[in-house]
Formats: sequence, structure tokens, C-alpha cells
Amino acid sequence: MLDCIFSIRRGAKALRRTCPRVGPVLVAVLLVFAVGKGVGAEEGGSADSAAEHSARSIAVEGITVTANKMEEDITDVPQSITVIDEFTLQEKGIRNVADVINEIPNMSVRVDHGNAVNFRGLNASMFTNNNPVVIYIDGVAFSDRYGFDASMVNVERIEVLRGPQGTLYGKDAIGGVINIVTKKPTNTWQGKAGAEYGSFNAVQGLFNAGGPLIKNMLFAGISGWYSQDDGWIENTYPGMSKHADKKQDRRFSGYLLYTPTERLSARLTLFNDFAKKHWQPGYALPSGTGISAFNRDDAEKVSYDVPTFNTTDTFGQSLNVGYEFDAVTLTSTTTHRKMEAEGDYDADFGDSPLFAGLKQFDESTLDTWTQELRLSSNNTEGLRWVGGVYVDFERRDQGPYGMQFPNFDPLTYASLGNFEMNAESKTDSKTQAVFGQVMVPLGAGFEMTLGGRYQRIEKKIDLDMFYLPVGMAGPPMFSFNDKKTWNTFLPKAALSYKIAEDWTAYASYSQGYMPGGFNYFAMGGTAEDNSFDPQRSTNYELGVKGALEGFRVAASVFHMDIKDIHVYKSVGTMYLTDNAKKAHSQGAELELTWLPMDEIELTGAFGIINAKYDDYDAGAVKFDGKKIEETPSHTARVGVAYYHPLGPYARLDVKNQGAIYFYDDVNKDFARQGAYTVADMRIGWRYADWDLYAYVQNLTDEKYITSFRSNTMVSYAGFGQPRTFGVGVRYQF
Repeated sequence: MLDCIFSIRRGAKALRRTCPRVGPVLVAVLLVFAVGKGVGAEEGGSADSAAEHSARSIAVEGITVTANKMEEDITDVPQSITVIDEFTLQEKGIRNVADVINEIPNMSVRVDHGNAVNFRGLNASMFTNNNPVVIYIDGVAFSDRYGFDASMVNVERIEVLRGPQGTLYGKDAIGGVINIVTKKPTNTWQGKAGAEYGSFNAVQGLFNAGGPLIKNMLFAGISGWYSQDDGWIENTYPGMSKHADKKQDRRFSGYLLYTPTERLSARLTLFNDFAKKHWQPGYALPSGTGISAFNRDDAEKVSYDVPTFNTTDTFGQSLNVGYEFDAVTLTSTTTHRKMEAEGDYDADFGDSPLFAGLKQFDESTLDTWTQELRLSSNNTEGLRWVGGVYVDFERRDQGPYGMQFPNFDPLTYASLGNFEMNAESKTDSKTQAVFGQVMVPLGAGFEMTLGGRYQRIEKKIDLDMFYLPVGMAGPPMFSFNDKKTWNTFLPKAALSYKIAEDWTAYASYSQGYMPGGFNYFAMGGTAEDNSFDPQRSTNYELGVKGALEGFRVAASVFHMDIKDIHVYKSVGTMYLTDNAKKAHSQGAELELTWLPMDEIELTGAFGIINAKYDDYDAGAVKFDGKKIEETPSHTARVGVAYYHPLGPYARLDVKNQGAIYFYDDVNKDFARQGAYTVADMRIGWRYADWDLYAYVQNLTDEKYITSFRSNTMVSYAGFGQPRTFGVGVRYQF
């Protein structure tokens, strides 16, 4: 079974031939059943059992990744990498990027106004919406927390590169990269189709097909994914939709691959993603309410009087052209992506008569073009190198963006009617960069990796802030425009040592970078008050990784110094953008996989972290020594899976997340949420090209808070989803 689990280069047909499986439900039953049936299963297996064991040993040593934009064995790459292959995606029911993040030590995601990622103490940036982790799909980058997702339908593997990746992956990869590698077609048409139905009327469907139009020359592929459910929260307000948090998601993509010669290839990819989510997975209480007052039972019924939703619609194209010379390969990657986001939210997250019909609103369009030219050596060992140039152009149109609220005379408290604050802005940015990296063998098992990226970023903003009665036009109350340029060099160095054939130790140094920007909800202050500098980090890491037959492990310790963290700062009644001067985070991570016998797989991923502000002046208060918000003290994931040679399989995955802090703006403090544990279970049967399965998520119906915010309007808490059940079927050809 090891060749099923560890090999990521064999394709769907091979997986189906070697991995028809399922099993009992509970872990103890799985283990007892496996021990009792182990001999019989071996006797009923193929005659070439010895050959199969040999193949497994090869497979456990042979996970190939492209972290350095060239193919390498994962053991040889001197950095922390998690690889999730197609089989694991299906086996665990991983449907989106948030599910991927839950697999990674010291990484978490807050599903609230998009997907906001935290990794090793790094958070999404204020007023740029950029996450510290970037998604790459066929060269197309996604860092904005809105639209931060991807289809899992046509994925060969996902490489999660941990630590700063600016040298090869650009300006936003201060924390890491989720590199999604899609499948390459063969001369045989292959594909799959599937459907699921579950709790809260959840429906999901998927399809994928790819193959030759002209053998060995022209290939095509198409894939799609659709899901919807009614949600678990009921809106009791008369006349409003009962299904408060219903959602809909669809993702389609297609490609053409042209390979007229063995040296030349060109791939054109088109994709369209659309998501619409209503309400949010929680509820609000009056301003100043502490986090301890919230519980999930109260979230199941809410009452609000304004339709609340947010949508993202993304259309993108990428063209990847490569030519392989004798010694080097030249690659050109051109991408375009346009994302339109729109959101309307009940102003008070409730049904107060004072706020009847009033809302918050947010509309934006993000239009990005990128071009990269890359030259890399074709060596698979010895001296290897990669270098290139990069440029991007980005336009963000933000607005209408603001909220409506009742206004009162501050002396008499007489009503002045309903007013609206609305910010309209346009931000243009341009990035130019040169980059390179070289891997140099030093002898005696040592290898040095040296890299760097020099880049120049230019940004300018033109903003108008309006403060007017609802429905009335007029001049802006405040305007500003500004332009800034930042130049930086991002170095990287790593030294690796080959302890044994399948074991490597390494030490690395790298710098991370997240661009600065402007406050696009400015209501006063100078241009300097409403801009912020780039956030920088310096990362040190020590690690070891390796494999034995049936066992793979990767362990690392890290320390990161963070400077100029993007934060809010209050000055009187105004909120401005600023930089907290210094912070640090340090911790350790461990990942392991063990197959004690052919039918049993045990996995684990563990991370601990201590992340604190060292110098953070928030204006009204200082937060020196405080824990960095939204950073779990630890993450732990363990899984056990059973695979029977005749087709049945089962798995249980348990995740524990440690205590986490959320910023409470009303009380100028950090609210603590304790640890929680969630278990997921899946059972099924693989027969020929069919897979029939059932699943339960949040098996023990754990009630836990995933987000919290507190301001002068309301306090709000978001919750994880309650226990859900589902069944599904999948067919592969």
C-alpha cells in the first residue's frame, strides 16, 4: 500500500489498480480487524508480493516537488514542505484551500470576510487584504483574502512551502506558498465524476476529463466543481429568507496543451470561480460584550432585517510556454486575473429599529497582469540554478465602501436622520523584479543554496471620503492622493547535509516581505498618517527530514524576527494605518507518516509556537509583550486509516487547536479562546472504477469559536460548523 500513499507520479489508473480499499469505523476495531485479517489478506494477494514490497520502498523515497521551480526529491530540498497528493485529497475529503490549511502545522484560517490566513504569527495585511501565504495555480498567484480558494478537481499534488518564499515566488510570500500542481494529460482520455449529499441540504458535484485531440501534439482538458447548502443558521425575522447562511460555490476551468516537439510546449488555461455566501457563521451582541458570553447554541437562530451576503467572481487566463535547450530551459509565464467582489451586510447584525434597513457595503475590482521569464539549468544533480525577471501591474477600484447609521445631535441627542460614510478609491501598483538561485555541491554530502530577489514596487492612490445623508449626493468630506516607491533585496541562504541516502539535515536563512500601502477608508489626517511601510521578516530554520521503509518524518525549529507589522492605530476618533515596530515568533514543527503494516496508515502533524509583539504602540494603548492575535499556541493533527485489499476502507482524523487570542477594540485588549478538538470520520468501498463513501465531520459536535471582533457598534463571534453527515459516489475512467 505504500506505493498508493507516497507515490505521486503514477496516475489515476495505477492508483485504482493498487488501491481498492475501505474498512471498519472505530480505531480500535480497525486495528484488531487488521491484525486478525493481516495473514489472510496477504495470502489472498498477488503472487509477486516481494516485488510489491520493493516498489513500496522506492515510492517512499521518491516524492518529487517543484519548490525551487525545478523537479527535485522532497528529501533534498532544504526547507519545510508538506505534500498532499491526489489520493490523499480524495481520501480525506479535502475540498478547498481552507481544508488544505487545516492539514499544515502552525497554519490556520479565519473564514470571515474571505479567508484570512495566519502562519507562524503572520496575519493578513490591513488595507491590502493580502495574506501572508500565496496560492499558485499554473503560475497564477492568489494572495487577496477575498477569492482565496481553488478547485481540487484536477490536482496532481499540492506543495505547501513553509517560510519566506520571496526569492522565487514574489513580493507577498512572506509566510509561505501553497503551490497547486495540476495534472498533465496523457495520450489516453482520463477523468472522473462525482456527487455528494449531506446535512443542511448540502449538494456537491464534480467532473474532470483530459486527453489528446491529436496524439502526442495537442491535448485538452476541462473540469468543474459545484456546491451549495442551506447552512445551519435560521433567520427568524419576518419576510427574510429562513436560510441565513446559505452558500453557493462553482469553479470551472479548461486548458489546451500544444507540444509540437519534445522540446517545445505551450499551455493556455482559462478559469472562472464564483462564490456567494450569505450571513456569517455566527451572531452579534451589544458592543463591549466579552467573548465568554457567546455560545454556538445561540447562533443557530438569529434575527436581522437586511439581506447580508458577499460574492466573489474571478476570471483568469494563463499562458505557459517552455522550450528545452540542451543545457537550459526557457519558460515564459503570462497571467491575467480579474476579481470582482461585492458585499452587503446588516449594519448592526440584528434587527434594532434604529438601524432598520441600514447596511454596510463593500465593492471592489482587482485587475492584475503578470509576466515572468525564467531560465533554469537542466541538471538533475550537481550545480543547478534558476533565474529570471518578473513584472506585474495591478489596479484596485474600491468602492462604494462604508456603512449607514443613525445620526444624532451630540448635545440634544435629537435625531438628524440616517447618514452614510462611503470611501471611493483607485489604487495602481507596479512591481519589477530580478531573481536567481543556485544550488552548489560542496562535497562530503554538503550543498549550499544561495538566492536573492531585488524588486521595486510603486503604488499610488486617489481617494474621496463622503459623509452625507443616505441617498443624497454631494462633495467629499476628505480627499487625499499619494504615491510611494519601495526598493528591497530579499536574500536566501541554506546549507544542507546528506546524513544518509534518504536523510538530510539543513539550516536556512531567508527574508520575507509584504508590500506597504494606503488606508482606503481614510476620514482625516495627512497622507503620511494614511500610509504604511512594508512588513519584513527574517527567518532562521533548522530541520531534518528522511524516510525508512514504511516511515517518513520531517522536523524543524524556527525563529522569526518581524518588523513593521501592518496594524490599525487610533488617534482620537479616527483609525489610521500604521506599523507596529517589532515582534517575534519561534516554535517547532513535526510531520510523520508510518505504515506499521500494509493495511494501516498512521499520520501526524504537530506545531507549537510562541508569537509576541515586542514594540506595538496602538495610540491609545501599548501592546508590548502581548500575544500576536489569531495565532494558535499549537496545532496537532493525527490520523489513522485502514485499507482492505478487497475494497473497504476507513479513516479517522483528529485535530486539536490550542488557545488563540482575538483583538478586542472596545476594551483595548486581547480576548482569549481556549483549545478545542474536532474529529472527522470517513468510510467507503472502492470497487473497480467506483468509490462509494459516507462521512461525518465534527464527530463529537464540538462547539468552538473561530473568530471574534469587537468595535463601537457590536461584538461578533463566529463558530465552527456543527456535526454534519454525508454520502457520496465517485467514478474514474
